[in-house]
Amino acid sequence: MKGYIKDFRKELQSDVWLMSPLYHRVWQYLKYKVNHKENKIPMKDGSFLTVVPGQHLTSIRTIAENVGWYERGVLKTPNPKTISGILDWLEKQKMIEIGRGEGNRQYTLITLLNWESYQVTDDESNSKETVSKQCADINKNEKNEKNEKKKEITTTTPDNPVQLFEYLLCRLSPIQMNSLYQWVDDFKGNQEIVNAAIKLADNKNKRYFNFVEFLLKEWHSNNLMDLDRVRAYEREKFNNSKVKPFARKGKGIVRTEMLPDWFEDNEQPAKPQPSDPPVVNDGEQMSEFERLMELRKNSGS
Repeated sequence: MKGYIKDFRKELQSDVWLMSPLYHRVWQYLKYKVNHKENKIPMKDGSFLTVVPGQHLTSIRTIAENVGWYERGVLKTPNPKTISGILDWLEKQKMIEIGRGEGNRQYTLITLLNWESYQVTDDESNSKETVSKQCADINKNEKNEKNEKKKEITTTTPDNPVQLFEYLLCRLSPIQMNSLYQWVDDFKGNQEIVNAAIKLADNKNKRYFNFVEFLLKEWHSNNLMDLDRVRAYEREKFNNSKVKPFARKGKGIVRTEMLPDWFEDNEQPAKPQPSDPPVVNDGEQMSEFERLMELRKNSGS
């Protein structure tokens, strides 16, 4: 593959740079792969599809295979569902457009928006004009992206499990993103259950992937395949383990068990009070005293 494209330092402050590394890897791959001249691609039905500059005819699986990486000598390939989620995010950010064929013309056509901004021309004056235009476009796009993102955060949280995890907890590795999508498959496509585990981890301030996966394994092993059963299970588990606050002797430290917002609280049963000591009859006590005194007197005589 020959040729090169222009890249800009300002991308270091863009949203795609702040996402997980796989997002930027996919974005760079698309910039490298789009056509630089018009081309006609033969289709399976005998027709031709015209691919113009700035477009790339591909498939989700092909992108996944080409953005893999080596880890300790083993090639890691992301799940196609992970790539599909990243492409949807890029399209939402107005960085690409995705076209999909139907019937016998099945394909994924990626159009890189503002593609001409990344191209290099031989004419110096045109190059300077392109750079100026590209910088202006990036500034405009970044401003629009930040406004859209701010609007989105203030109105609703993401529905996609990967985006929700990174929005509430922390950034994910590509392997962890792939694992989240696999959990959605394990729960028969019900991503609300995966999102519930993420929200519960946030509520308990356990901001790490292993805790979310621990919850998902527990729910799956108990065959909890809908959100209502998950909530009922967690509520029962909480009620069985809930303890009354107590103070540690000499420390003055009070420990309490926190109840998640989406669980119902139940009152603690009243702790039984200690019973009063048995009452001793004064007459019986004096008789016993006199008997002991008589024994002592006889033994001394």
